[in-house]
Amino acid sequence: MPDNNHGYVFLHTGNGKGKTTAALGLALRAVGHGKRVFMAQFMKGRDYGEWLAAEKYLPDLVLHKCGRDSFVIKGDLSPIDIELALEGLEAAKTAMYSGKYDMVILDEINVAVDYKLIPLDAVLDLIKNKPKELYLGLTGRYAPPEFIELADLVTEMKEIKHPYTKGFAGRKGFEF
Repeated sequence: MPDNNHGYVFLHTGNGKGKTTAALGLALRAVGHGKRVFMAQFMKGRDYGEWLAAEKYLPDLVLHKCGRDSFVIKGDLSPIDIELALEGLEAAKTAMYSGKYDMVILDEINVAVDYKLIPLDAVLDLIKNKPKELYLGLTGRYAPPEFIELADLVTEMKEIKHPYTKGFAGRKGFEF
């Protein structure tokens, strides 16, 4: 018989749009049922729409920015990018073990690990030692096979068509 008090590890990956959005949908669902959610947004420092909405309307959804408002270039990392990512990982770890949150989401953690901002083993340790009742989410392209193996729920977003390929820029309220 399954243990219904066991929180899942869920992972959204792939080259298609919607990984963060899907995780935020689960966060919104949890908040709607009186749960508290912490989301560490790695490699993101901009005031994205979800951050603005959470700040204004959703006190039980805490979004923590763990990056600069600029792109991180793989292979040409700035020390500040590494520092902010590691600080974000510590903030997520604190949130996980605080008992204050029912769900913790590591947004873009797969990319942060792929870019070598965060060691793979540090995230594996979090996954393996998460509190039993906690839901833990991981998002981003390039999910390591180790994350996929440990996750209870894995969804791959596949790009079929995107306005970027026609030269359209990201749009406020849709891409950010």
